[in-house]
Amino acid sequence: MGKTITSDAELRREYHTWLRLERGYSPNTIEGYEMDLDKLCAYGEKHKVDIVHITFDELQDFIFEQFKEVRSEATQARILAGIHSWFRFLLYKDYIDQDPSELLEGPRKSKHLPTVLSLDEVNRMMAAIDLSSNEGHRNRAMMEMLYGSGLRVSELVNLQLSKIYLHEHYMLIEGKGSKQRLVPLSPVAEEWFGYWMQERATWPLKPESKDIAFVNRYGRPMTRAMVFTIVRRLCAEAGITKTVSPHTLRHSFATHLLQNGADLRVIQQLLGHEDLATTEIYTHIDVQDLRKAILQCHPANAIGNQVAKNRTALLNGEATDASALPKN
Repeated sequence: MGKTITSDAELRREYHTWLRLERGYSPNTIEGYEMDLDKLCAYGEKHKVDIVHITFDELQDFIFEQFKEVRSEATQARILAGIHSWFRFLLYKDYIDQDPSELLEGPRKSKHLPTVLSLDEVNRMMAAIDLSSNEGHRNRAMMEMLYGSGLRVSELVNLQLSKIYLHEHYMLIEGKGSKQRLVPLSPVAEEWFGYWMQERATWPLKPESKDIAFVNRYGRPMTRAMVFTIVRRLCAEAGITKTVSPHTLRHSFATHLLQNGADLRVIQQLLGHEDLATTEIYTHIDVQDLRKAILQCHPANAIGNQVAKNRTALLNGEATDASALPKN
């Protein structure tokens, strides 16, 4: 048996501190893991189970209950990660002697290709921004940074003015796990950010927003939800029917770089991926592009295309080489 627990509240506070300081997780990750712990607590109360000294069978029953309600593989994997984190904490702090979650198996996340916008769709989306509105220059600067620098939406809304070095043409971005990376600013993003800075100087700013790059009309920091809403509204106005989020612009940034010859490891650095395998998903090429290349370039299809042209010409009463038509 491990260390004695003083109180549930004290244990939760200790877990929060461990996630923040010792694991270095972002606020969003910590919030997600604590929500997963809330689910486990609710299960413990319902079934009269001690969530610290829970058995493997009880834990498996809890996971089964959760997965019945949650169909998304990504969400299921996230819940499982949160539960693993809780028991790793208990083991690390000597509250338990063995991790009951060690043998838990979750769904194997299938790799799906991310939604990507074409360059034309990106341009249409940018053109849909109403620059005459109060938020026009702000929205254009935000979209240019999402697409031009591949920022995550959380990185965008937390971006500090003191971390933007316009003369050196780069930003210092704090990503997942408080890891910092240098990200170049595109000339287009710099230009629109400059327009926004002139506009921002006339807006009322709350004390907590003095060093925040992007604020709402009330002078408070932008939220992730607000950026989601702006992106989806712009796509609707641009006639883009794909399911799009701010992350789609990040996917498009990486894909367009790769298509134009950028090295995969450079893209990995720009995106702040720890593992190159995460970046490799951008090596996909659209299936339609593959099919188009085969139809246009393969010699067998070149012959087939000529046959089709000759058949059409004969039907139209035009002279052609009948020997190119297939024999019955």
